Amino acid sequence: MADAKREIERKYESDESGLPDLTGVGGVAHVLDKGVVDLDATYYDTADERLAAASLTLRRRTGGSDAGWHLKFPVTPGIRDEIRAPLADTVPDEIAALVRSRTRGTELIPVVRLRSLRDVRHLVDADGRLLAEASVDSVTADRLNRAGGTAQWTEIEVELADGGDPAFLDQVEKRLRKAGIQPSKSPSKLARALEQTGGPRTRTGKHAAPVTAGDHVLAYLRDQRDAILEYDPAVRRDVPDSVHKMRVATRRMRSTFRSFRSVLDRGVTDPIGTELKWIAGELGADRDQEVLAERLTTALDELPSTVVSGPAHARLSSWASARHSHTRGHLLAVLDSARYLALLDTLDALLADPPLRKKAAKKPTKVLSKAVRKDLGKVSRLITDALDLPPGHDRDLALHEARKKAKRTRYAAEAATPALGGPARSLTKSMKSLTTLLGDHQDSVMARHTLRELAAVAHAAGESAFPYGVLYGREEQRAAAVEAELPGRWKEVRSGTSV
Repeated sequence: MADAKREIERKYESDESGLPDLTGVGGVAHVLDKGVVDLDATYYDTADERLAAASLTLRRRTGGSDAGWHLKFPVTPGIRDEIRAPLADTVPDEIAALVRSRTRGTELIPVVRLRSLRDVRHLVDADGRLLAEASVDSVTADRLNRAGGTAQWTEIEVELADGGDPAFLDQVEKRLRKAGIQPSKSPSKLARALEQTGGPRTRTGKHAAPVTAGDHVLAYLRDQRDAILEYDPAVRRDVPDSVHKMRVATRRMRSTFRSFRSVLDRGVTDPIGTELKWIAGELGADRDQEVLAERLTTALDELPSTVVSGPAHARLSSWASARHSHTRGHLLAVLDSARYLALLDTLDALLADPPLRKKAAKKPTKVLSKAVRKDLGKVSRLITDALDLPPGHDRDLALHEARKKAKRTRYAAEAATPALGGPARSLTKSMKSLTTLLGDHQDSVMARHTLRELAAVAHAAGESAFPYGVLYGREEQRAAAVEAELPGRWKEVRSGTSV
């Protein structure tokens, strides 16, 4: 079974002088010599080095205290999440799944072998507590997957102890710089090895600054494609909020196809939009469950004990757990499906050879602002129609449609912001506020539906349904409050719109 660890470290160039004395730096009372460790790591990637292009590293390492398979995801510079699995001859299934959105069935092969003699020092405080591990690594790199060579270098690595304060590393760096030691120009040993043994990576991922309307739309779409790939492994690991973020990326991409049909040929994008709607729905089953369970649990906790009778908390918890377990298992199967992986291939192909229309080549201001205004007009009509309906089922449906169109307008304004500036940024903020308000209304609709179900089950089991009835009444009040606030909020949005 794989486990995870956050790795916070910094790397430095090293010469023959090695590591300076760090006693007294940031509370370091002692520098303990832990000896020399012989590390032997083989790094795996696809033949075209897709993992390296995404700053991911996958290795099988022997030697040291953490021998095994390691998969590292970048978080911010100097910080990575490391997923570990026991030593085995082949890539463990749980590790392979986490890079499947990148590999998509392509074989993982050895690309680089790194052998390091690591001279280790432990930096400890007066109580013997580990603050960081500092090492001087003598590295030999051999290219394995192409006609490459061998490279050798020495570097210093300082890794913060678990739970340590990252500010400690700043103090260590100050001391190292004073000794003439500079930060490494490479973010990782693998990046340096790839560069020095086989030339630069084949895919840099760099794109020119957007100029035309098409450039701006494609830049936004590219960001969403990258977000889907980034959050895929987080969803598989059940990282909090990852499902929501991945779902939002799919919705942003689909909305962009629909908003900017004057830029991209809908004959190509509509079928892709259908697939994006499918995966968003699959992601939504889990996400909607999380949101609803949290809402109902919080509401139940707020009820006075005199109102809550019977096993209401236990029933709600059991309902939430059972639903989550079912939907999560299904979601993981979806992420491994041929349909999903084919969608990722299709998105790559679209961005590599986009179906641009004539207006894509024009200046962005007129083209993008017209598309945003068109979306905003649809929101206006939907909200006006919804407020003309009496409270009830039909108004609930109409407000839900208005919310979806408001989201689409928000995403269109986001895509246009680099070109349109302040007005688009202001509209994005207004649409976000509006969708939050309408989202609370829709959440209330879904909560009341679930409360009716829970009440019926509780009643059939001979339990009191009273707590669910109280919560139902409160949800009705919350929805009514949103509907009362909406006209004024919408008036503010319209008066502040200048796109």
